[in-house]
Amino acid sequence: MTQFSRLSRRKFLYTAGASTGAILLKGCLGNPPDRSGGGTTASSPASSPAATPVELSPEQKPEVTKVKLGFIPIFESAPLIIAKEKGFFAKYGMPDIEVAKQSNWASARDNVVIGSEKGGIDGGQWQMPMPHLITEGIITNGQKVPMYVLAQLVTQANGIAISGKNQGQGVNLKLDSKAVDYIKGFASANGRKFKAAHTFPNVNQDFWIRYWFGAGGIDPDTDIDLLAVPPPETVQGMRTGTIDAFSTGDPWPYRIVSDKIGYMAALTAQIWKCHPEEYLAIRADWVDKNPKATKAILKGLMEAQQWCDKPENRPELIQIVSGRNYFNINPTILTPPYEGKYEMGDGQPAVDDFKMGPLYWKDDLGSVSYPYKSHDLWFLTETMRWNFHNGYFKDFDTAKKLIDKVNRGDLWVEAAKEAGIAAADIPTSDSRGVEKFFDGVEFDPEKPQAYLDSLKIKKA
Repeated sequence: MTQFSRLSRRKFLYTAGASTGAILLKGCLGNPPDRSGGGTTASSPASSPAATPVELSPEQKPEVTKVKLGFIPIFESAPLIIAKEKGFFAKYGMPDIEVAKQSNWASARDNVVIGSEKGGIDGGQWQMPMPHLITEGIITNGQKVPMYVLAQLVTQANGIAISGKNQGQGVNLKLDSKAVDYIKGFASANGRKFKAAHTFPNVNQDFWIRYWFGAGGIDPDTDIDLLAVPPPETVQGMRTGTIDAFSTGDPWPYRIVSDKIGYMAALTAQIWKCHPEEYLAIRADWVDKNPKATKAILKGLMEAQQWCDKPENRPELIQIVSGRNYFNINPTILTPPYEGKYEMGDGQPAVDDFKMGPLYWKDDLGSVSYPYKSHDLWFLTETMRWNFHNGYFKDFDTAKKLIDKVNRGDLWVEAAKEAGIAAADIPTSDSRGVEKFFDGVEFDPEKPQAYLDSLKIKKA
């Protein structure tokens, strides 16, 4: 390895989602409409025993027992919820952790700037590269709040949704010439461009839909209208056809197809198998002041992620996260995606593969939980690709220095060893190596410029 290896917010209301059926994009927030009434069923799965607290040596005893972690009520937050509810945080001396629901990503951003001492949060669940952008003050009006990325929370569990009016045009995983002509010629036939949406700019779901369009020969900045859409307007747009595509995630694929709102053109697991998703990140000042507590949080999270990945635990996981304090949704809506079952629609074959759904601890490429610096680099490379933030990231040396500053994979490794995680499950490199996408493009973190050069559609 090289030196790199060291190297306007709208408040979300669930009731709005239930009453209007508002589709909230994954990575934005919120819950699908629940017309069944809530988070209970007639027959609930049996609960497994909570974790038993361990006796901690002085070297491992946390400096504090509490931290306030924000979460958005979507699948990525499940390990944080389970770590709290099943006693994994308490097991390592952090019984007073508060897992606080955030109304949206803008609120989470603003609350971490405030900090818990002033009524905000200390950290929590983030789309990427929000921790890096907050650290540099790029999305906080210039106020720099250093953050540390500590762990990846999940992989996969997202997709590209298409409204029903666009069925039969070949707008699927691999855009053929018919689909490209249809999208590029949309304005002449409909009086407006093909409209795609996300609800928070320049982060995960914006990247996924941009990559997919770009791979198919569609320039997301000129051939279509790509914009942020407030959550309450999305379902109306999908139903009426005024919104044609958007980035969404579990449990939306199940609901979009079953409610005949539209169909899934692709799962992100098909676009980039085992891709990085959302992460745990905490304010650097909190971590620096409480390093043992930080590792205690990581130990509890790691055990929760292992628990979440066991198929036999999924029914109980669904029952817990569906509760009123968390997702506040009927658990039957969560079951298919947690089983890896997706009805794609538009004549496409259904997906029925547990490994194509959300995974929290391990996937076919190794660790999910470990925060590879090479993945941070991909997110910042895509940021450069689209010239986001007025070209703030002008070169890879700048990006890598920021990654070395923000990514604390070293703390993850220390925590894993203290928790007795098997050596085989502890990565020995901060790069996962060459990443391969569905269109044949490869991202080599040792050669990010070559990746940029290989992309036909870009602003860089």
